[in-house]
Amino acid sequence: MTRDPVHGTAFTPSEQRDNNTAPILLLSMPQMADPNFVRTVVLLCDYTDKGAFGLVVNRQMSEPAWTLVQTEPPVRIDPDLRLWIGGPVEPQRTWVLMAEPQGPNDEQREVCPGVLLSVSHDLTLQLLQSPPSSKTRVMVGYAGWGPGQLENEIQGNGWLHCAADPDLIFGRDIEEKYLRALHKIGIDPGMLSNEAGHA
Repeated sequence: MTRDPVHGTAFTPSEQRDNNTAPILLLSMPQMADPNFVRTVVLLCDYTDKGAFGLVVNRQMSEPAWTLVQTEPPVRIDPDLRLWIGGPVEPQRTWVLMAEPQGPNDEQREVCPGVLLSVSHDLTLQLLQSPPSSKTRVMVGYAGWGPGQLENEIQGNGWLHCAADPDLIFGRDIEEKYLRALHKIGIDPGMLSNEAGHA
């Protein structure tokens, strides 16, 4: 999706989100061919007839953030902080996913109760310098779909979906998050290949 997600899908005025079926969690099916989404849990923040915008919530970078990030102005990045991969689109763009409000109100919005999304540059710089928190994630990139694209993927048995759950989104068990999400909707991972693309 080429639309700017700050001023387009992700931060559209509420009257333009009347038909928004998000937020939900998308769980990729085993036959997902795109390596960016194998065994992923995606928080779908916006899903309208203009397209969809989401953030992968179970992929943390293995490299420390200080080895990857150059900021303006330069800051000392906490040595233990690791970034999260929000998706393959615009990997130079950052987002802050958080459990409680932080930073300027006009640069954040509630995705669902207990989950907020911010585009604040100042907040991002602040968090890069702070010790890691399980309730705040600095994300790079996002997952985007054009009009009708996600619908086709769901109908093509590419995704399952379930309700957005802050405990699951911010849970520390990164490796188990995908399996926890499947169990949440009563799905046996061993039977996934025979399941339909909805829950």
